[in-house]
Amino acid sequence: MINLQHRVDQVVAVLTETVRDYAPVAFANSLGAEDMVLTDIIDRHHIDIEMFSLDTGRLPQETYDLMQTVRERYKTALRIYFPNVRQVEEYVAEHGVNGFYQSVDLRKNCCYIRKVEPLRRALQGKRGWVTGIRREQATTRANLSVSAYDMDNRMQKINPLLEWTHAEVWEYLKRYEVPYNKLHDKFYPSIGCAPCTRAVTPGENIRSGRWWWEMPETKECGLHTEKIVQSK
Repeated sequence: MINLQHRVDQVVAVLTETVRDYAPVAFANSLGAEDMVLTDIIDRHHIDIEMFSLDTGRLPQETYDLMQTVRERYKTALRIYFPNVRQVEEYVAEHGVNGFYQSVDLRKNCCYIRKVEPLRRALQGKRGWVTGIRREQATTRANLSVSAYDMDNRMQKINPLLEWTHAEVWEYLKRYEVPYNKLHDKFYPSIGCAPCTRAVTPGENIRSGRWWWEMPETKECGLHTEKIVQSK
């Protein structure tokens, strides 16, 4: 069993090296359990990484509550990015407010408007971006690396929690009394937009509550499916 402090030391080392080699660096904070671990580590260790979150306009109230808590608790500022209003209006006019249920393509189009395009704006001028994704979360993340060149966004992408287990994430949150999304207490292990997220039952995959009407191989929003060059 890996010692938690050893895991934390590894993350601090990875983040410190990332700032040294790829500054300016930004952390894309989805406010999930993993990202709250990174929020706490970055703030606690005074690592020079900017932090932002994407407000899709369809988030659960619990996510907004946590967003406010992060603002009040941590010194590291959390900048919020919103979708392009005209793109949202055009999508809704053509497909309806819940058009994303109709097909995978329409769902991915909605995700592009509400997540991918704002992400690209948030990453402008950066040379590296940090995420909280873990390998065991989904089959689509099995072959990722801790550090890889993101060809689509043309910068280094860092996944410092890649090898962490679900238990290690929660051990950290409890040990350091880190705030987290209260939907986790209602069996929501993975939280996105409200209409695309549901609770899971014991034994289900932790990503099964996201886009539950789709097959597992399509369950990405477009933020983490880019072309990458593995580096370590």
